[in-house]
Amino acid sequence: MTSTDHTASTPTAPRRAVQKHTLAVVMASQVFSGAGLAAGITVGALLAEDMLDTTSLSGLPSALFTAGSAATAVLVGRLSQRLGRRTGLATGYAAGAAGGAGVVLAATLDNVLLLLASLLVYGAGTATNLQARYAGTDLAAPDRRGRAVSTILVATTLGAVAGPNLVAPTGTLAEQWGIPALAGPFALATIAYGIAGTILFLLLRPDPLLYSRTSPAPSGSAATGRGRRFAGSVTAGAVTMVLTQLVMVAVMTMTPVHMHAHGHDLHATGLVIAVHIGAMYLPAPITGILVDRIGRIPVAVASGTTLLAAGIVAATAPDDSVALLTVALALLGLGWNLGLVSGTAMITDNAHPDTRAKTQGTVDLCVALAGAGGGIASGVIMTAAGYTTLSIIGGILALAVIPFVATSARRSPAATTGI
Repeated sequence: MTSTDHTASTPTAPRRAVQKHTLAVVMASQVFSGAGLAAGITVGALLAEDMLDTTSLSGLPSALFTAGSAATAVLVGRLSQRLGRRTGLATGYAAGAAGGAGVVLAATLDNVLLLLASLLVYGAGTATNLQARYAGTDLAAPDRRGRAVSTILVATTLGAVAGPNLVAPTGTLAEQWGIPALAGPFALATIAYGIAGTILFLLLRPDPLLYSRTSPAPSGSAATGRGRRFAGSVTAGAVTMVLTQLVMVAVMTMTPVHMHAHGHDLHATGLVIAVHIGAMYLPAPITGILVDRIGRIPVAVASGTTLLAAGIVAATAPDDSVALLTVALALLGLGWNLGLVSGTAMITDNAHPDTRAKTQGTVDLCVALAGAGGGIASGVIMTAAGYTTLSIIGGILALAVIPFVATSARRSPAATTGI
């Protein structure tokens, strides 16, 4: 940690001003990281299908970069706990950029082993993109944590929506350079992650996590109120995010493969994924308000029912209907958004300040492992039983959120002891 960080972490600047600066910097970085995240997601399965020459393993990229995300979640969490958010997040984005460059090289050389290894490292960008949301909550008042998470998620929208729509142009550009078209989006991801990490490393001063340890936390309305009464627990927050991530990754990963098998081109696929990514992030301001005002648990329950609706629409959509697949993927993204914001707020509410970043990293490890499992299972289920069955299974599984968080709500005290 530099001397600048030591100076910045003393409570000389008003906490609210530091929080405002933190949100501005993290939002700027998320615009770029969102593009890197979405671009790779859009074509990862198609690139694997092309290089491995089989559909049954087309879920492998998602499994690999979510597995890489799992390992990175722990690393970023531990680095952040020791050295602050700036160091942890910048390191994660640097790894994600290196992985993206490796994928481009692997596709150019037609080297499957290098592809698999690079996808694993590329997952660091996914983990870091999600870990960044915690930086927005370090200095937020407890009754505004949902909105703080929402602010970070909305910033991701610009890049995340643009990323899939740049698939075709970057593919064309890549071909002009002698690189396979499907590797083009990973080149975009490499640049985007690099810029995101640079922004954080240079501008995230004072570090919000380090500052929060020396600056007094706000008092007042946070200790009471309806939102706090439904605060849940760390476990409830973790389960909510684990289930929503598993279902979202499984259905989302196989949607481009399903569309490709029925004659849809990359433009149609990019549109569907762009709407999906938009639905993951654009509703965040409303979600944040709901989480803070009506509570964490009710919003978590809504995530389960929304994901069920997504599964039903995806399962019943005609193979040639881009419109209904777009609706299904929009619901899938919305359900994920509801689960992520409510789950993040529950975890931040209840994690001890001295180990908060480490706890958050561990939870994101579980979330990433769930995504990896969903990615692997999705290809197997798709091959064995089809996209319809996969969608129905995902929707039913999402309903498990409801009884679990309801039980947590009954067992939780009226006010938790977050900070």
